[in-house]
Amino acid sequence: MTEVEKTVAANSPAPGALTGSAAIHPGKSPLMVLQANGLLSDFNKPVQEKEVSEDVLRAQEEWDAVETVQPGTGSLQNQSSLISFNEALAFFQTKDLSEYMMKIKPTVQRSGFTALCHWLFGPPRLQHSLHEERNLVFAMGLYPFDNTEETHMRVLQTVYKRLTGTKLDCPRYGGHWEQIGFQGSDPATDLRGTGFLGLMQVLYFVMEPRTLSLARDIYKLSLHETQNFPFCVMSINITRIALQALREGNLSKECNRRQQIIAVINDFYVATFFHLYQIWKSQHKTIADSGYVIQDVTTFVNKNPRAVIRELERYLSEKRANAIGQMDSPRGVSAGKDSFVGVCDLEPEEEEVDLV
Repeated sequence: MTEVEKTVAANSPAPGALTGSAAIHPGKSPLMVLQANGLLSDFNKPVQEKEVSEDVLRAQEEWDAVETVQPGTGSLQNQSSLISFNEALAFFQTKDLSEYMMKIKPTVQRSGFTALCHWLFGPPRLQHSLHEERNLVFAMGLYPFDNTEETHMRVLQTVYKRLTGTKLDCPRYGGHWEQIGFQGSDPATDLRGTGFLGLMQVLYFVMEPRTLSLARDIYKLSLHETQNFPFCVMSINITRIALQALREGNLSKECNRRQQIIAVINDFYVATFFHLYQIWKSQHKTIADSGYVIQDVTTFVNKNPRAVIRELERYLSEKRANAIGQMDSPRGVSAGKDSFVGVCDLEPEEEEVDLV
């Protein structure tokens, strides 16, 4: 080896070693090292296109994608906030619903002997002061889902998030909607029988703190290996039962007593779902039994609307009392009488209705 070769070899780094500012020092991140090597350009300085290789550009594009792409809709900036039932209701209270008000059928038209029997033995008539609120309910039952309305989209996303526990929005269309019990990739197609009210009632179910755990219990059962059923489709069927009960006048007595329509029909909806859930779970029903179960539930809840609401009230009160007892027991404090104010302020009735 000549003297020149020896000098070059002595001053050359070992194969694969980093030199100068490119060497990895403690406290330097890999990105800093890459930037020092010239593999990543300084983001604060413009870089001439000829100075950047094709591989570097591809690597930078992939890194930018990691920073911006998120599951679901594609960006964290597009993630919608949860919407409460009252906020969604305010949308309809301020909306011009005259087109739908002209189409509603809030009562059943009877004539002849049927009308006489209903007048003599049927439920009381709904007080006139409650007609406007009742008509709003039926108008929501005709109002279609609208992709251009932000409120509609937020309601749909809120239902999905509260049931599944995810915090990210999901695409408007896709098979993921079947996970919460819609029949296909577009939930709007399942709402034709109940309009937007079908979503409003399940929104109430999952956003009301008292009933959220019950909603999730029912949703969990709907995913059971053998007892599964489509949760949202079942919910829409129960909304249909609630609408018919209101139309038939079976909720009029309770509405007159409480001077409310929306609160009563929501409580009746949850109570009916709870009643179905008890039957489905305890009697090990399957989807093959759904037609018979829904028919039996419909008959029972229409005959005993207040009874099913009271049954729900007892369940919610007991569940909360048990939760308080579990919180107090480690400290040696016994749970006292529960002061929970439930679905409604129920007055004692003289008559007893058999729930069996």
